[in-house]
Amino acid sequence: MTHESYHIYGEDRPSRWIITVDHARNTVPTEVSGGDLGLVPEDMERHIAYDIGALGVGLKLGELMNAPVIASNFSRLVIDPNRGANDPTLIMRLYDGTLIPANAEIDAEEEQRRKECYYDPYHRALNKLADRREDPIIVAMHSFSPKLNGKSPRPWEIAILHAAHDPRNLRPHVIKRLEEEGDLTVGNNEPYHGHLPGDSVDRIALQRNRMNVLIEVRQDLITDETGQHAWAERLDPVLTDAFNRSGY
Repeated sequence: MTHESYHIYGEDRPSRWIITVDHARNTVPTEVSGGDLGLVPEDMERHIAYDIGALGVGLKLGELMNAPVIASNFSRLVIDPNRGANDPTLIMRLYDGTLIPANAEIDAEEEQRRKECYYDPYHRALNKLADRREDPIIVAMHSFSPKLNGKSPRPWEIAILHAAHDPRNLRPHVIKRLEEEGDLTVGNNEPYHGHLPGDSVDRIALQRNRMNVLIEVRQDLITDETGQHAWAERLDPVLTDAFNRSGY
């Protein structure tokens, strides 16, 4: 049975908004090293394997905004849909100090097979979903680790990442609206820069001149359904207000 590389929730919802969750799950398809990348189960539950909590936030946000949600169904360690097709980190050999045994000596044939089986179908489905809407607005939902190995704790509860030159990015309006909440430390292209050539937002939004915003929520705030729903309920009016203020 062929592994489904993505799931779409609420495909027929009419909103212009589309929620993407590139790193939704830590699933390793059985045809990839027998479903085992050589890591202990504890490592597959870490942020290196997927964006903890991002799917729950995205699904609830999609319900609130009456928007479809597309989510990957494979671990970022299998292949990363938020990287360009020729990016050297497309398949990670080492991540946050952890060696990925099944990827350490991956050959070109297996890399191409993973692209064709998981990466390409996800992006084709996302393009199809967006093309069905007039002037869609892309919300890329991610989460970030509170602390990387050997690094200082990250103080931001939420971060908005963006490309340097993107005239239709909702970033300034979303950040301003979040800061008006009065109780948040908001990252602006922190804890890392928000754009790589050929990444998911670049492909679906920047190259097509579509409105977009990339949101990262700190993972310790969204580890359970209560936190995930609370953040989705908080983001719903923030995004709506930011769009209305943007004048786009």
